[in-house]
Amino acid sequence: MPISIVVHGGAGEISSERYETVRLGCHAATLIGWKILQAGGSALDAVEATVRALEDNPAFNAGTGACLSAEGHIELDAGIMDGRTLNLGAVAGVELIKNPISLARSVLASPHVMLAGRGAEQFATENGIPHCKFDDLLTERQYQRWREYLTSQGFSPDEPGIIRREVGSLAAREEEKHGTVGAVAIDSTGALAAATSTGGIHNKYPGRIGDSPLVGCGFYADEMAAVSCTGNGEDFVRLMIARRAADFIARGYSARDASEATIAFLGEKASGTGGLILVDHQGGLGFAWNSSHMAHAYITEGMSEPIAAIK
Repeated sequence: MPISIVVHGGAGEISSERYETVRLGCHAATLIGWKILQAGGSALDAVEATVRALEDNPAFNAGTGACLSAEGHIELDAGIMDGRTLNLGAVAGVELIKNPISLARSVLASPHVMLAGRGAEQFATENGIPHCKFDDLLTERQYQRWREYLTSQGFSPDEPGIIRREVGSLAAREEEKHGTVGAVAIDSTGALAAATSTGGIHNKYPGRIGDSPLVGCGFYADEMAAVSCTGNGEDFVRLMIARRAADFIARGYSARDASEATIAFLGEKASGTGGLILVDHQGGLGFAWNSSHMAHAYITEGMSEPIAAIK
């Protein structure tokens, strides 16, 4: 069975000065997962390690470098799924966890499927996953972006949280700012896996959860396909975009055609934009988007280096 891995670093507007940093970040993360697959490792291990690398890279809106909520917190979501067993783990609204994808992997190994907020953080402690400091996740770029947005809306970043919650209700209207990261892979045994992680939308309403930690919406894997999404989370939830892409594969579509058909459906049924990556049970690769850009990278059998691009 040919091994393959595809990575995305988010869809939406990516400024030209960030192109190379983001592209290289996707390239480097892809190599991490690829080496695991080449050594005979599982698709599940590969996508977790790849997404961890993206979470550790401050250029992406996941883990370190994640955006701030309207109240100035960093609330993280992640999900991971094993296509062979259909086991999955997800966390939502967690704070002070450096690698939420690994916390989601721990949830996958437990009797639970999804944990949120304080309970997820308690689960991390019980399972030896350390908490980090707020400053370990905060970057100057995201901090300044938060302050500038609040100021542009007529609020002070130093005002009480209830004022910032009002601003948070505006964030969902913003377009072209989808910073989720994700990876999909197939290993030498034919097993598929998918993983997704995000800081959510900028200045989001406290407690807002998008598609990233919701199975069938922001990620999905079964015996036919593995899918990871990035985009307007609310629309991806309403339309169950990740599962829809996998269903196209089950109906006989190629990986490329399934990806394009799913994004075409998104465009027909919703105003939100975004993209997805996909690998099918034959090792076929697919990616499609209707946003201005999507950062992505991939490598499969016969390639010496990943191809990484922002288009």
